[in-house]
Amino acid sequence: MAVMVGTRRGRSARDWVVLGGFGLAAFATAAVGGFGVRDAAGEYAGLARPAWAPPSWLFGPVWTVLYVMIAVAGWLAWRRVGWTWPLVPYAVQLVLNAAWTPIFFGLGAYGLATADIVALWFAIGVTVVAFWRVRRAAAWLLVPYWAWVSYATALTVAIWRLN
Repeated sequence: MAVMVGTRRGRSARDWVVLGGFGLAAFATAAVGGFGVRDAAGEYAGLARPAWAPPSWLFGPVWTVLYVMIAVAGWLAWRRVGWTWPLVPYAVQLVLNAAWTPIFFGLGAYGLATADIVALWFAIGVTVVAFWRVRRAAAWLLVPYWAWVSYATALTVAIWRLN
């Protein structure tokens, strides 16, 4: 039995470089929010929040795990189909994700942040469907992200209404 090197089935050096690129894209998405806002935790603490709002310390660990899963999901889909249609909604959801923190905390535009996160929720859904068709493991890796963004959407709306 021959080992396929440099193909979608075998792992090549290029595969690992691209995985690093997906990791970098996820890190950049997180960094936009981190660099674009001075004191998100302090601002969050000063907001009127619903009783079911999580403590600020929870966001970092949750998002770290989710960004790793997002990166691996994109990479798995890429390994199956390359730079094709399924990665378009994937890229869109990364951009919408990156935009939310500066809109919500930087601008304090809670209505616009709500529009962004609703668009993000739909973009994740389109990505899950697209990934399901090419690599189900990639789609499943995005389900916890989609669930968290569902919760974050409800929280964004609640904070908008309370503030």
